[in-house]
Amino acid sequence: MVRFKSFLATAAGLLLAATAISGVQAADTVTLQLKWVTQAQFAGYYVAKDKGFYKDAGLDVTIKPGGPDIAPEQVIAGGGADVIVDWMPAALAAREKGVALVNIAQPFKTSGMELTCRAETGIKSPSDFKGHTLGVWFFGNEYPFLSWMSSLGIKTDGSPQGVKVLKQGFNVDPLIQKQADCISTMTYNEYWQVIDAGIPASKLVVFKYEDQGVSTLEDGLYAMESKLKDPAYVAKLGKFVAASMKGWAYARDHADEAVKIVLDNDASGAQTEKHQAQMLSEINKLTAGSNGVLAQADYDRTVKTLLSAGSDPVITKQPVGAWTHAVTDAAGLK
Repeated sequence: MVRFKSFLATAAGLLLAATAISGVQAADTVTLQLKWVTQAQFAGYYVAKDKGFYKDAGLDVTIKPGGPDIAPEQVIAGGGADVIVDWMPAALAAREKGVALVNIAQPFKTSGMELTCRAETGIKSPSDFKGHTLGVWFFGNEYPFLSWMSSLGIKTDGSPQGVKVLKQGFNVDPLIQKQADCISTMTYNEYWQVIDAGIPASKLVVFKYEDQGVSTLEDGLYAMESKLKDPAYVAKLGKFVAASMKGWAYARDHADEAVKIVLDNDASGAQTEKHQAQMLSEINKLTAGSNGVLAQADYDRTVKTLLSAGSDPVITKQPVGAWTHAVTDAAGLK
């Protein structure tokens, strides 16, 4: 009987211990919703998971790919993610509409957004846009473009002194098929699709938002404001951000391996090694110089650009509480 009671006590102790361990694991799970499909744009997160950086931090991280029908802002608002990758214009617009997103870290230092035009159209400078058809991404990606046109004093209503806006799909077909004179591209993705389609760089004119002084922050990490009131949650996200930035540093130092990790995580099988290597080469330029801490000057520039969108501003007032250093402070990043 004594032995049986001892067995029961041991079993109960093991059960309690297992329950406690399970509880810790559950408390340290993090779900990350990406802005787009699995590709080198998000290499740092896949690397952090594959190399065990998240596991070493005591985290169980789930990475959810995005796509054309997935709005990260809606996913996190519905409780489907703890953190999302988003562009600041879309995040601030969502915040003004009631989805209280907060920037907790900024792995991307510079913008990869650009407008790529056929040289044969005669477009040599932004002043030449008038009367032309420009392809623009929507679903939140149109905000930097609209702000840019407003700063140039160019209407987007299709009038002779304005531009006609073609709602561009997430491909380069409008430029290839000459449905648009210019299209939206990213330095790390669509630009190379144009090149691969047979149009050489010598026949293209490219306007980088960064060079035009209208760039806005891209690919930041955002969480819901209400959850950031919990110090334990902030600490957990601090571990996530620290491990993620370790992943980004590793991706810059071991690009070939990082590309392989991305391809291994591409369930669709649609990505190619050549394209992903090109992409990561450009992405590493955008993350260079960032330790994950949002720079006040970069935030202020983004807000100023968004507030200058004329009669159709992206945001109508100066945001309050839209960013915090609490998470990067918890991550030990300065």
